[in-house]
Amino acid sequence: MKTRNIILTVVAAALSLAAVSCSKMLDIPQKGVLDYNTYYKTDDQIQSADVAMYLEVRGWEYNVKLCKAMLTDDFWAGGSMRGDNNNLEHLNEFTFDAEEDYVEAMFTTFYTLIYKANVILGHVEEEGGSAMARMARAEAKVFRAFAYFDLKTMWGNPPLVDHELAPSEYNVPNGTDEELWGLMEKDLTEAINSGALVEKSSVNDNTWRVTKQFAQALLGKVYLWQGKYAEAAAQFDAVVSSGKYALMEDYSLIHRSTNKHNCETLFESNRVHDDNNSFQNFSMYALMTNWRMDKMNWPADTPIMNTGWGFRVPTKSLYDDFVKDEGVDGYRLNNSLKTLDQLNGELGITLKSPVIGEGYFMWKLRILAEERGMGNDFVYAANTIWMRYAEVLLCGAEAHFLAGNTGKAADYVNQVRVRAHLAPLGSVTLNDIKLEKRLELFGEGTRMQDLLRWGEGSKMAKNGDTYPELQVNGQVKYLPCGNPSYGFKAGKNDRLPYPATEIRLNSAIEQNPGY
Repeated sequence: MKTRNIILTVVAAALSLAAVSCSKMLDIPQKGVLDYNTYYKTDDQIQSADVAMYLEVRGWEYNVKLCKAMLTDDFWAGGSMRGDNNNLEHLNEFTFDAEEDYVEAMFTTFYTLIYKANVILGHVEEEGGSAMARMARAEAKVFRAFAYFDLKTMWGNPPLVDHELAPSEYNVPNGTDEELWGLMEKDLTEAINSGALVEKSSVNDNTWRVTKQFAQALLGKVYLWQGKYAEAAAQFDAVVSSGKYALMEDYSLIHRSTNKHNCETLFESNRVHDDNNSFQNFSMYALMTNWRMDKMNWPADTPIMNTGWGFRVPTKSLYDDFVKDEGVDGYRLNNSLKTLDQLNGELGITLKSPVIGEGYFMWKLRILAEERGMGNDFVYAANTIWMRYAEVLLCGAEAHFLAGNTGKAADYVNQVRVRAHLAPLGSVTLNDIKLEKRLELFGEGTRMQDLLRWGEGSKMAKNGDTYPELQVNGQVKYLPCGNPSYGFKAGKNDRLPYPATEIRLNSAIEQNPGY
């Protein structure tokens, strides 16, 4: 979808809410217009602004998770055929430019969340406010840091906007590393120490709100990405030692719609199952990434929802790494991916015409038939998980390893491995940690930024050379994509481009190299 400008348009549109007549003779209160001088004073008003941040994050599911998935070695763009979605192919093959809609949509939604956080921080009183006011301010700082973490790790030096902008401030230059990381550290530290963020009472408790432990884990990532390994390890340790989170025993249940806010998830966006309101519960992301419905034969009693457009197709590279770690019969593998032969043998599903792919299908985030609405393929109420305890352990393992505490690193990795029914490792290497993170978290929006941080973008250097076409008999043909400029290019694709709309409207921002 084509979005409007970003930092500037969001702010300009919002300012109209407080517009008043410039003539004293016509100084009559406008009906339906909010005045920030009198609004955000009651708990109900503050709560409405607070919930707006949660709703904004829920909207990230489609653009953010799908876009991140395409920019990795875990997935093919997929679809019905070549050219089914040119935008996703451009991302997957690194042939996109500053006009790319998905990139602009991500950039826009991050700054929209920042704006909503800035509204709270600018208008909700800090001193003498209610418990709701204090919590809203703390959550606003966490959400602002959450958005800036993605902006910083994907764009490099995006503009820093830490307050509502006046018209004279619209041309915002690129932020510096010190400013951007500094704001995230400050926001998260203040939120953690505020005493206003909620905490679960026990590992079996649940909450839909941003918690202190989520803020600690996010701060741990902020430190890890900067190379502050001891500080990062301390934050991840704090989450672990809180005793409020744990790995689910059954890996297959983590993402099910019937298991929301389970013991493993630190933060997730709510979806409410309502058969009478399909639009509210329509998950474009789930339908985009479920199997290609018109290319497959489905038995009538198949327990899998047969609605989907077949984008985000797992790669052989991902499957091979699973086999390398746990063998073809691995517990986690068989709860993550299925081969065409397995689909046929276990469910009677076959291909009726060729489809893009190498013979591997997403099983981890499958949609069960029992999770659909009553006869309505467009009602799917599984929550979107943004962070879970396994990521805390694996990021903690990496931080400890790089800080020199290899014993603690092995302990954290082995907790994840034991849940995956794998033997514990006596010691771990950095490559062990990287492998476990790829397998455990694939499809959850973490790998792209990991690869950039590790300097391993070359893993996508061949993206777009050829694409696979899976035949009905299970054979795979690799066909040329026909674009000589394909693949990840160091010095360019280490960063995403600032959207062309922003460049045209913001004269102070400098475009990233290569775009």
